Amino acid sequence: MGRSIVPADTALISRLSLPAHFTNQTIDRHFDIFERDGSLYESEFATAPDSTEIFRDTRPIRWMIGAGINGYGPIVEQDHYLFQAPLSYYTKPGTWGPSPGYEATDLGFNRPILTGCIFCHSGRANPVAGTNGEYADQPFSQLSIGCENCHGPGAAHIAAMKAPATGAADTRIVNPKRLTPYLADNICMACHQTGDVRVLKPGKSYADIRPGQPLDDVLSIFLVPPTKDSPPDVDHVEHYYSMTLSKCYRASGGRLSCLSCHDPHVQPTAEEAPAYYARKCMACHTNSSCRLPLAIRMRQSPPNNCIGCHMPKRDIQVISHSSATNHRIVATPGEPFPDVTFHQTTAAVPDLIHLDPDPGQKDTAPPSLTLLQAYGELSSDKPLYVSRYLEVLKSLETAMPNNSLVESAAGRRDLKAGNYESAATHLLHAVEVSQPQATTCADLADALAHLGRSDEALSWLDKSIALDPFNPFTQRALIVELIRLKRYARARAALERYVQVFPQDEYIRQMLAKAPKPPAQ
Repeated sequence: MGRSIVPADTALISRLSLPAHFTNQTIDRHFDIFERDGSLYESEFATAPDSTEIFRDTRPIRWMIGAGINGYGPIVEQDHYLFQAPLSYYTKPGTWGPSPGYEATDLGFNRPILTGCIFCHSGRANPVAGTNGEYADQPFSQLSIGCENCHGPGAAHIAAMKAPATGAADTRIVNPKRLTPYLADNICMACHQTGDVRVLKPGKSYADIRPGQPLDDVLSIFLVPPTKDSPPDVDHVEHYYSMTLSKCYRASGGRLSCLSCHDPHVQPTAEEAPAYYARKCMACHTNSSCRLPLAIRMRQSPPNNCIGCHMPKRDIQVISHSSATNHRIVATPGEPFPDVTFHQTTAAVPDLIHLDPDPGQKDTAPPSLTLLQAYGELSSDKPLYVSRYLEVLKSLETAMPNNSLVESAAGRRDLKAGNYESAATHLLHAVEVSQPQATTCADLADALAHLGRSDEALSWLDKSIALDPFNPFTQRALIVELIRLKRYARARAALERYVQVFPQDEYIRQMLAKAPKPPAQ
């Protein structure tokens, strides 16, 4: 964790395979990675049939996400926004390849690093609230994960240590070992448990997460209930949930926790790990617990390797050349999931598994606003949740008519249904009662354009782009609207700006090439 993000400096550059070239034939793009004057650079470019370059976009790499166990993911910075680079370094093969999500899609250098992502990879990031990847002048107050991420803010503790001794234990710094298993696991879950959707409570941000306090006070984590036909099969960042399905966890009555096996201050090497974790297993088990005779186990390499059999590594489907440990602690390979796996919902939330409720609140439904956001995110690719989303939204329209999130959701619902007048009413109310969000401004522009209120629509599109300047969909919408209104001079300017930001977009490049040039002055 102390190497969760590192500067792309000469010390790191010396460990990478440079210079390197990669061709992604799926998207017909070429990439160069090289060092120049002590800095690391990455280029994306396309070539014509005669090998001449159509475009080339070269960016300096500022930071690398990852400790290097599986690899490094480059981060670039532009105008205070942080973005993922299209090519990452993979340690096991020692080669460069598409970053996660880039295998079959060309996103260029325009995929924003969101707050929920950087929170788990840095000690203390400084995102600008309400933006899509914008950060303060100093993006990080602390680069890699540090003491305060697990032990809480230290200022009060330091002051107490400087004061005359009283003999009383200082509780202003958190010792996870003194917490209940639930609260200790909450510290780990903040980053090591993804679920299917994570929702911040109203008015909260990731900066509000505090070790020793229930995670669900700030962040609710939900999982789509698995079925026997579709059991849980993802290991990547599902460590806590997988552990809860293990016989070890269930037999312990919930006393087994992440800290039972992991010491955040100790990182055994690959050679040390088998024996290190075998000792952890032996805290509860004995050599006679295993059905395989000890003599046979001792002849294996490495000998008596508990985790090798019972916590096997599996490939991470969403990250090339990477693997993760299966925390379900199976007795035998292919062991069926326990029946409890398919009976984890409650009457309060019958269609989602709430992974981090306070033990005393398991039968209490999360706030309706939290459920609205959860169902909204899930419904985009899981139609099962659309009706539930609309049901919760309808109830909130009556209960919270002046909430901007509710009004924005109602506006989008009506926009999709073609009820443009109602959509505009809801969306205008949303931007009146709270600071406008880029998506709300874009939706409002869409509704107003359908109502023939073109100048207002363009104004809200401009506001949306100002709030989220690296969103290609909004900028395309502006181009289309300007062409529809036959405002060709401004349309060409919008095309030129778009191609500067998104040079990889071949379709828009062709549009610009065909657009009439303004008359010479």
